[in-house]
Amino acid sequence: MVVFPSNTMSTAPFPEPLDWDAPILVTMVRAALEEDLGTAGDITTNSIVPPDATACAHLLARQPVVLAGLPLAERAFRALDGRVLFHSRYADGQTAAAGEVFAELAGPARAILSAERTALNFLAHLSGIASLTRRFVEALTGTRARIRDTRKTTPLLRQLEKYAVRVGGGSNHRFGLYDAVLIKENHIALAGSLTTALHRARERAPALARPIPARPATAPPAVSTANLVIQVEVRTEAELREALAAGADAVLLDNVTPEEARHLVALVRAERPQCIVEVSGGITLANVRAYAEAGVDFIAAGALTHSAPAADLSLLVE
Repeated sequence: MVVFPSNTMSTAPFPEPLDWDAPILVTMVRAALEEDLGTAGDITTNSIVPPDATACAHLLARQPVVLAGLPLAERAFRALDGRVLFHSRYADGQTAAAGEVFAELAGPARAILSAERTALNFLAHLSGIASLTRRFVEALTGTRARIRDTRKTTPLLRQLEKYAVRVGGGSNHRFGLYDAVLIKENHIALAGSLTTALHRARERAPALARPIPARPATAPPAVSTANLVIQVEVRTEAELREALAAGADAVLLDNVTPEEARHLVALVRAERPQCIVEVSGGITLANVRAYAEAGVDFIAAGALTHSAPAADLSLLVE
């Protein structure tokens, strides 16, 4: 059984740059290792590999990949044995080619083999998100639009997944329900009208919001309770006109076609030029360019986090 140091879980968003030794991350790595090792430990490795055996190993990219989570992978190995040496040839955000060794390890063989899957699971998941995000970013080259994520994230992994989006060159939308206002159809239904919902939010939300820590220039600025942006989701021209008349700071065009988006963007630019225009719903690599060329400011894609395939990575003992 592996015994880990005790740490207190923090619910605050990660600061920038990420503190990879923050209690919430230490706790996450510890829990992931415990899930794999249970109370008996790695019975395969421990029955075959002598306790004093040492090994050298390398991490290999089996596909082109934008790397994300390398410091987390290192800490997974070192959590089992602090004598493990981890050397990365790349930093997060850099691309490794298919067949390329991107990191090397040396140290106690049991720790390297027992932490392998946990380290690779973190690394493959986050690198998959970063790689998919980079493809969306490249598809938008030459347009004004920026790709950003949504709250469609894996429970308890949101901070890491949104970090991976930034590593891939994308931007973050709100981190949670506490740091930005997005009025959706169910809020409007319960308020009685879009205008009523927006006016209530403008009057009451600033007193309720909690600012998030400042993030890099690649992400939206930290929210200010003194100037809280009120975004309204709209599905039709009539709803858009009502939102603009009510003074919306930003609108989210939901499930519209690129052609419809172009028409609605033109309407916004003519009537309220300072209003931010975002589009969401059914965004794919095949159509994202068409939405960008419609003139929107942001494109929200839940696929960045909920549908990114894990990167194909391997650990091989030398």
